[in-house]
Amino acid sequence: MGITKREVADYYRAVADRVLADVGGRPLSLLRCPGGVGGQCFFQKHHARALGGAVRAIPLREKDGDEACYVAIDSVEGLLELVQMNTLELHPWGSMADDLERPDRLVFDLDPGPGVDWKAITAAARDVRKRLAAVGLEGFARLSGGKGVHVVVPIRPGPSWDEARGFCEALANTMAQQRPDRYVATASKAKRDGVIFIDWLRNARGQTSVSSWSLRARESAGVAVPVRWEELARAGSGDAYDLRRALRRATALRGEEWPGWGDACDQALPDVPDV
Repeated sequence: MGITKREVADYYRAVADRVLADVGGRPLSLLRCPGGVGGQCFFQKHHARALGGAVRAIPLREKDGDEACYVAIDSVEGLLELVQMNTLELHPWGSMADDLERPDRLVFDLDPGPGVDWKAITAAARDVRKRLAAVGLEGFARLSGGKGVHVVVPIRPGPSWDEARGFCEALANTMAQQRPDRYVATASKAKRDGVIFIDWLRNARGQTSVSSWSLRARESAGVAVPVRWEELARAGSGDAYDLRRALRRATALRGEEWPGWGDACDQALPDVPDV
């Protein structure tokens, strides 16, 4: 990865306001890498005292009915305590901790299979955006920090998880049915060559997606960076921004990284789309 733990801490301190705007008050899954990227990494979603005093415990009921405490932060101190415990990636829920059962964010993760070039990935992201617009929703582009692109959709809290998941599944399936030469909506590795997996599965209770401005635990040292639609094609790849370039971008930005995001947070989820 070529960066030190000190650089990671300095980076997260510098972008803390933007990270917290995306993850603050949400249950989190953490990717922790005690030995660095070259070592063994693991996901953690349950709270532990060792994470630090500014890291909150969020009690919630899991799928099996058991109660557990999840992780949440809402301060720079909490973020840096997670970094001190070797957290590299932050993966928030699509709902707030104080309103767990009402999602307020959808994410379509466009994951390219072998042989898919950047032009096709950006075309797919614009296709998702166009289909969302047809049902009255605005989507926003984020480089994944890996190979692909995320289309992030804020919504007004109100729909259930089943409704949110059903909407995303329907949109992904429609795209795959209409253009099977370009898209698949199932996670099967056997069907991935030359096509893009429209991953809608993250839009369910307990599922997460990497946050904006999160580092990625990959050799390319990519960062999940929000971009404007007019910037997407010239980004060149989903991991176009490493830590240092992402820091320069965050420092230079003024105002919303996604113009229009604030207004879009009040958009209502429509019925299951036929788009």
